[in-house]
Amino acid sequence: MRSTGGRTAGTGKATSIKTSEEVRDRLRTPAEERGTTITDLPEELASREPTAAEKEQRAREAARELSIEYTAQAEQTEQEAWAKIRAHQDGKAA
Repeated sequence: MRSTGGRTAGTGKATSIKTSEEVRDRLRTPAEERGTTITDLPEELASREPTAAEKEQRAREAARELSIEYTAQAEQTEQEAWAKIRAHQDGKAA
């Protein structure tokens, strides 16, 4: 998806997200570091973070490619792995 001036190309009308001034100011730095704007940052972040259904689909595809049966144990391991990934991204890893 290509972003143009706060609007995603081809997806229609833009909308607004209300937030505090503190959060807005905090988002300015990562937007600048990525060479984008605060307006475009939510789209970038949303496209990077897979939904639970997308994560499960990816895990099933990976298991199939590795000839591993996707069992409840495999699903639990996947959930634990994503939790560790998020902890590292948030700087909260032990």
